[in-house]
Amino acid sequence: MDPTFRDSEGHGPGRHGHEAHGPGRHPGGPASWGTAVKATLHCLAGCALGEILGMVIGTALGWGNVPTMVLAVTLAFLFGYSFTLIAVLRTGLGLRAAVRVALAADTVSIAVMELVDNAIIALTPGAMDAHLADALFWSALLGGFVVAFLITTPVNKWMIGRGLGHAVVHSHH
Repeated sequence: MDPTFRDSEGHGPGRHGHEAHGPGRHPGGPASWGTAVKATLHCLAGCALGEILGMVIGTALGWGNVPTMVLAVTLAFLFGYSFTLIAVLRTGLGLRAAVRVALAADTVSIAVMELVDNAIIALTPGAMDAHLADALFWSALLGGFVVAFLITTPVNKWMIGRGLGHAVVHSHH
């Protein structure tokens, strides 16, 4: 196990279920919904910024659906990881260790959020062919974020309760 993810007692993630004693976290108990909501909102901020930027760029340039979605998902991961990376770097952690923390903290959350959001957009009739000025474009995109938030929050709660996901970030605050 990577020593970057060890707590002050030398335990890594998953050990005895109590290495991330952040707000809403009890030794041996599940994470609170409040903690999961905060982690998901953090993830949503980066994902939404990257996703919207990618969709706007692809749509404005007249790209097809696949290249636009690839750009949007790529930027969502980039912004999502960047938000966490910047926060972790501010704690004094080195770049290499901070990148590992960001990857461990956000990969599952961003992946679930992007899968759900893009599925909503792809399955909404006409949304992928809508233009930036169309209400359908924005309602599908923003509606997808709402559904993605509702699905990703329980995933984050489960992960944080096991010392994974954003629990890794909290151990560095």
